[in-house]
Amino acid sequence: MGQTQCHPSQAAPFEARNRMTGVRKRLGMITPSSNSVLEPVTSAMLHGAAGITAHFSRFRVTEIALDAAALSQFDASVMLPAADLLADAKVDAIAWNGTSASWLGIDRDRNLCEAITARTGVPATTSTLACMDATRALRARRVALVSPYTDDVQRRIADVWAEEGIVPHAERHLGLRDNFSFGEVAPATIADMIRAVSAEGADAVVILCTNLDGAALAASLERELDIAVLDSVAVTLWRTLCLAGGDITALAAWGRIFQTMPAIK
Repeated sequence: MGQTQCHPSQAAPFEARNRMTGVRKRLGMITPSSNSVLEPVTSAMLHGAAGITAHFSRFRVTEIALDAAALSQFDASVMLPAADLLADAKVDAIAWNGTSASWLGIDRDRNLCEAITARTGVPATTSTLACMDATRALRARRVALVSPYTDDVQRRIADVWAEEGIVPHAERHLGLRDNFSFGEVAPATIADMIRAVSAEGADAVVILCTNLDGAALAASLERELDIAVLDSVAVTLWRTLCLAGGDITALAAWGRIFQTMPAIK
């Protein structure tokens, strides 16, 4: 599986800050306002991980759809102030902890990350970029997508991922629009969707929504199905910790991705 700690070159511009803060790593998470899952799950994952803390900054997101009003929620002008607030806490890396670029287009996230770093001096990633990084790091060939989204959003996601060279092998979605409702989906429902796409031959499954409560399922389903299960919240934490120059092995119990180093870019 290779090294389990991020390569020094990934965090080189930020070494001075890391020296100032010692071994502690502060991770900044930009959070959709109606998300009720990612904060408690991230905190639970970091329980017992000495010296690693997560810090959250919200902006308003209430629904996921393709109409103009829903799409405008993710304008950089409303997201960047949340990053500025996280930078006040001297975080070592910042993540947009949401999957909006999966239907808006990946360049939206790439541009957002560049803008965050230009404003704050802090390296940045997003949930969508992290999920794609994870599938590539694991060399997954048959990637399935599990989400709570509507038919049209799921179709658009498949197109966007295909444009990035990751053609979904299988998928399941729930047809929901209200973002708060995603957090009410039972873990058993998520597990059933993962088992269904695994039965269709997937070798990796992405739980594509940071308001689906799937992180705690990953390790057990990986053992049961012998596939990689990549929960968006968990994978965002993985990639953000790597950007911060942290050791990911403290979270190895949460799935095989925490034994895998992302490709150096």
